[in-house]
Amino acid sequence: MIDLHYWPTPNGWKISIMLEECGLPYRLVPVNIGKGEQFSADFLAISPNNRMPAIVDHAPNDAGAPLAIFESGAIMVYLAEKTGRFLAIEMRQRYRTLQWLMWQIGGLGPMAGQNGHFLLYAPERIPYAIERYGKEVDRLYGVLEAQLARTGAYVAGADYSIADMAIFPWVRTHKAQQVDLGNFPKVQRWYDALFERPAVKRGLDLGKELRAPALTDEARKNLFGQTAQSVRSGEHKSV
Repeated sequence: MIDLHYWPTPNGWKISIMLEECGLPYRLVPVNIGKGEQFSADFLAISPNNRMPAIVDHAPNDAGAPLAIFESGAIMVYLAEKTGRFLAIEMRQRYRTLQWLMWQIGGLGPMAGQNGHFLLYAPERIPYAIERYGKEVDRLYGVLEAQLARTGAYVAGADYSIADMAIFPWVRTHKAQQVDLGNFPKVQRWYDALFERPAVKRGLDLGKELRAPALTDEARKNLFGQTAQSVRSGEHKSV
């Protein structure tokens, strides 16, 4: 059994989708990031970066003690290796897939996250930030469009992989990002095809009832107000 420490966000969806695709048994452990549950001592023992998702595998392949893993990309590689699925063994294809996983982790996710922040959550409108991150997200969609023009059905080649599962949840937010998929027809085709996968739908549905309808002042502080000092001081130890 795998414990999935999760909240319904793009990075959380990456893991819920993959667990569903792999058919692995798992138990949902909600981590309400708006209420600061990511700062609890129990969660920090699993995810010292106080970010979800994280997993605890109670039956790792080495038959050892339960194994905790944080960071969504590391979790995806672990699950692929645990099951022998969605990440090729052959060297060249493996690294094609890993490159696009890293592209999402280092590019699309952070840039879309910043774009969404300044569009939706910033207390005041900052035109430079909106233009800066909007243009970069547009560029990244162009990169994805060009890649799908080369590969066809899936991002890293002929087979569905962890690269697709990692990228899809961030494209899922395209409307909030003010990205018109009509400008990226190959991304649109790819997105529509993945959205019809039953496991993808189940992964997206996981915990959807947990999402708060509005961002409270408490949630804003917990999501956006942390500094190195707050980590060092352990101001959330009582959560």
